[in-house]
Amino acid sequence: MNAAPASPSGAAPEAAPVPNTVVVTARAAKVMRGQLEKRGTPTGAIRFGIRGGGCTGYSYMFQFEDGEPRPNDHVVDAYGVRVFVDPKSMVLVKGTRIDFETGIRGHGFKFENPNVGDSCGCGESVAF
Repeated sequence: MNAAPASPSGAAPEAAPVPNTVVVTARAAKVMRGQLEKRGTPTGAIRFGIRGGGCTGYSYMFQFEDGEPRPNDHVVDAYGVRVFVDPKSMVLVKGTRIDFETGIRGHGFKFENPNVGDSCGCGESVAF
């Protein structure tokens, strides 16, 4: 996925969720890129997925990836940041929109996943 052209107001438009992939907003990509640069791995990537655990059964996995994608990984290129998703996780996260929010209660990545059946109060643990 490539960056979308700027809107007439000058701001980059936000992409709508795509059913068979993951969408990363410009704001989230900017934070990811900043963290990769701060870490000293500006050409690295982010691995996103699902793992067992959490109070409702599953939790999101979000970590740095220094190597190349695995042979069956889905690779999302958004605003110059690569996000790798393994095939098993993609079944559960396809259509997810990854954003970054700041607010009175802090800041962090927000995952809008249309496949979630239930989630805990913090939104980091989900059930399908």
